[in-house]
Amino acid sequence: QVPLVESGGGSVQAGGSLRLSCAASGIIRSTYCMGWFRQAPGKEREAVARVGSEGSIRYEEFVKDRFTISKDNANNTLYLQMNNLKAEDTAMYYCAADSLCRINFDKWTYWGQGTQVTVSS
Repeated sequence: QVPLVESGGGSVQAGGSLRLSCAASGIIRSTYCMGWFRQAPGKEREAVARVGSEGSIRYEEFVKDRFTISKDNANNTLYLQMNNLKAEDTAMYYCAADSLCRINFDKWTYWGQGTQVTVSS
């Protein structure tokens, strides 16, 4: 059973919107921290937005007021609504989860396979 499966990526023009989904298997408990991360070609993976075990939300500065992270505990699904997309948002987007909510997200336990987002200017 694959722990996390992302979907919703695609190609859009600058200013457009996409909604990413991350379906979590039963191994991912509702108390786990979950988040969205991205990696552009030639760049290191970076955090985008995270949801804490108690529901707190943290956005990276570069996506504030444009992206919205949400979590449906009943369906064990994580979402990322992305509006006003920019060319620099082009990257592979990954969903991840961790029971310990470690600060160093590279150590998070569960990762999806990623979904590509391409924004043309």
